[in-house]
Amino acid sequence: MKKEGDIRIPSGCAIAAVISREGHKMSGETITNAMKPMHERSNGLGGGFAAYGIYPAYKDFYALHMFFDSRSTRKECEAFLKEYFEIVQSEIIPTRKIPEITDEPIIWRYFVAPLKSMLVNLQQDEKEYVARLMMRINTEMKGAYVFSSGKDMGTFKAVGFPEDVGRFYKLEEYEGYSWTAHGRYPTNTPGWWGGAHPFTLLDYSIVHNGEISSYDANRRFIEMFGYKCNLLTDTEVITYIMDYLVRVQGLTLTEAANVIAAPFWSTIGREEDPARKERLTYLRTVFPSLLITGPFSIILGYTGGLMALNDRLKLRSMVVGEKGDKVYIASEEASIRTMEPDAENIWSPAGGEPVIVQVKEGAY
Repeated sequence: MKKEGDIRIPSGCAIAAVISREGHKMSGETITNAMKPMHERSNGLGGGFAAYGIYPAYKDFYALHMFFDSRSTRKECEAFLKEYFEIVQSEIIPTRKIPEITDEPIIWRYFVAPLKSMLVNLQQDEKEYVARLMMRINTEMKGAYVFSSGKDMGTFKAVGFPEDVGRFYKLEEYEGYSWTAHGRYPTNTPGWWGGAHPFTLLDYSIVHNGEISSYDANRRFIEMFGYKCNLLTDTEVITYIMDYLVRVQGLTLTEAANVIAAPFWSTIGREEDPARKERLTYLRTVFPSLLITGPFSIILGYTGGLMALNDRLKLRSMVVGEKGDKVYIASEEASIRTMEPDAENIWSPAGGEPVIVQVKEGAY
């Protein structure tokens, strides 16, 4: 009889999310429990969470969550950070010892502000400055890895099942207005701490179920603009694509979705609205190398909102539900029912059609 891990599950991986449109805070225990009914979609080689609104006392500073392989590496990296940032707080990220999580690295966080003198000298805006330095650490500093770098948000991930990762990081002690989660079943890439989802850059975070058959084309294009894909998994590139399209190119989230899950040319040809037809044609023509092919469902977290998206053929499951001011998203309805047993308006998004949920202005 075959056991878990002996067979390949193409539809494996679990994703989930919850967001309050009113900006109400929720404990991380809710999203941790939401992953339990999807346990079999993972194999223990990666689990993680992203949370927004969890650092109100440091909301104006970039929260750098980092893995280090040794104390000497941490000291070396800290010296590097002091050259470019004002460090207002430095501390170990609290964890609890549990038998399910082993071989953990040193897990640290810094709350930092870019040095204004460096911004002037380099003539970069703040976000570009931070993004480039995070890439530099992850590429050039062996044994150091920045796995979260946004303001008033943080990512928590490890090798393990997601419900164990949640306990390990004591997520019940955090409160945020938006949470995303991932349980990993890697099929073509290794399971390691840096390779667990979510993948983040600045305040963007991605959890993903599926495989990217266009990875090499996507990677070659995005690396021309200073991004470096070195985390041994295909999902990483989606985060950088979204950062490039939205932050750098100034596209809306809907337009970015129409790039990575672009309508077929035949669909565009049948579009009756001339302005929309022209825009879709433009996006497909200008960004052809950023079309993501292969089965996928993703959830993008960002400051003040979430976006859920299926591939255009809808080859991976995704369900959405609502209750009051909250919106729930998951690979399976059972996960939504765990978060909210009385969830209403349960529906499955169409392929290639983004579901975008915004927190009301001023609520975060």
